[in-house]
Amino acid sequence: MKKIIALLLALIFAMSLVGCGDTNTKSDTETKATEAAKTSSIDYMAIVNKTHKLPDNWEKNLKTVKMTNSIKDKVEVEKKAYDAYLKLKADLEKEDIYVDLDSARRSVKEQQRIMDEFTEEYGADYAAKTVAKPGYSEHHTGLALDLYLIVDGKDVVENEDMIKYTDIWAKIHEKLADYGFILRYLDGAEHITGYGYEPWHIRYIDDIDKAKEITSKGVTFEEYLGTYTGGDVTVDYGKSKIYKEDDLKDAVIQIKCQFAFWDGCELKSIRYAGDEAVTDKNLKWLNKINPDGKYKEIAEFLMDFHSPKENNKTTLTTDKEYKDYQWWLAKDKDGGWEIVTSGYGEQ
Repeated sequence: MKKIIALLLALIFAMSLVGCGDTNTKSDTETKATEAAKTSSIDYMAIVNKTHKLPDNWEKNLKTVKMTNSIKDKVEVEKKAYDAYLKLKADLEKEDIYVDLDSARRSVKEQQRIMDEFTEEYGADYAAKTVAKPGYSEHHTGLALDLYLIVDGKDVVENEDMIKYTDIWAKIHEKLADYGFILRYLDGAEHITGYGYEPWHIRYIDDIDKAKEITSKGVTFEEYLGTYTGGDVTVDYGKSKIYKEDDLKDAVIQIKCQFAFWDGCELKSIRYAGDEAVTDKNLKWLNKINPDGKYKEIAEFLMDFHSPKENNKTTLTTDKEYKDYQWWLAKDKDGGWEIVTSGYGEQ
């Protein structure tokens, strides 16, 4: 009898071990499933700009929806961003403000196609200046939405027309954070974001509290995430008798957008070098640098900045204060400012 009881106890103990083993196996499976779920979703706080590439496998894990806007264009948007946009849109309509989606997701492949077309038609240098490098456009995320306005029943889609409606955009911007959106490209922050002020370009981050914090602080996404830690920038337009301040501001924006490529550098100041640089000799020199420019107007700016403490991406000297770094810009009568050359040295 004792042997039988001992045998039964041993059997029960063995079964209990199997049970523990099954429980552990299930836990491991659940853990793996959870980890898989994490890796198969996107990070709504991911930053994509001129120096930060789209994360690996993003397009594979992205879930999108497609819609047709009022001008019959098809637009693809990340699903949660689109749901939030519809709530924002409905809220705006309560105040008789009407918007629609001009564009949202653009694949890396499509961006490469655009780059190739511009390169073939205008040359590699022009394409690099005007088209975001494939893999480095925020529109790849599906979380960046470009809005357009519908005013008095008419679609307002051209940038130069939309920018005039400052009051409408101000009301739109007041509501963005309530639905997890931020205004992406702030006025004066071109050296950080790499783009000029765009009141229509909003970004979904799927976190209302963080969106409100970013908005209330008036900082860029880069500053909030700590990818840019520089301080305030001083801009001095001088007292030109040739150019209006708005004209010089457009030139500075071009410089600041280019500076955004300089990863790790901290911009300190930019100033107009003065009308004395606007000479026939310098005009001839810049047209010689770029014979296709056919420039009629020129301007020189001087910039102070600090190079990165750890520098393996540029030819700049590590951890150095640069003073009076030159930027030469030019334009024809009908076009905008174009950066022709920069650096140190005499023409």
